[in-house]
Amino acid sequence: MNKHAVIVILAGLLAGCDNTTAPLSFTPEMASFSNEFDFDPLRGPVKDFSQTLFNEKGDVAKRVSGSLSTEGCFDSLELHDLESNSGIALVLDANYYLDAETRQKKLRLQGKCQLAEMAASGLSWDTDDNGFIVSAHGKNIQVSYRYDADGYPLGKTSVLGDQHLSIAATPSVDKRKRMDYTAVSMLNEKPLGSVKQTCDYDSHDNPVKCELLIVDESVKPAVERKYTIENSIEYY
Repeated sequence: MNKHAVIVILAGLLAGCDNTTAPLSFTPEMASFSNEFDFDPLRGPVKDFSQTLFNEKGDVAKRVSGSLSTEGCFDSLELHDLESNSGIALVLDANYYLDAETRQKKLRLQGKCQLAEMAASGLSWDTDDNGFIVSAHGKNIQVSYRYDADGYPLGKTSVLGDQHLSIAATPSVDKRKRMDYTAVSMLNEKPLGSVKQTCDYDSHDNPVKCELLIVDESVKPAVERKYTIENSIEYY
């Protein structure tokens, strides 16, 4: 085998090992919904998913599940908080999300499938030119949202009267592990708490299992709570 052939073969082997393809960005709908409804955003052609939060005792604390169209619109979304005994199931119907049980209109949409208004609370959302929700406003509240260049939600700032609540997330520098993050919440510039999460990932760079540490600094001494998140994701 001559030297040229060896070089060609080595180049081919190295190319096969060089995974330089950039991970998919987060869509405006996925990023905005996750920001608003408090779940981890997912990448790629997700068909349906569930995210289940377990406390240290192994009991289910919260669960989020949803189904999406091939265009990335949420056809349904269920939110259950077992710790506060609350929840709702939403289904898409034309330009609205309806309560799955009562069929009452809960959310009005803009464009194909982005949030526009929650009439009952008087809250409405504004989007940027790329379709991401960047602000929300109601009678007594103003909210601004932040994202990185890939659409990852970096947090939000809420102003309600003289109360200023900010949440700032710092994701891993590894773009394939964006759900490895730390976040800090502040109320009127005073620390309220922090979150640290680390995950295992699937081939779509989505988390399948995560360890979550929440530190509540609103009480003295501060209280730590550990959770586990298990995700089930089906793709198109």
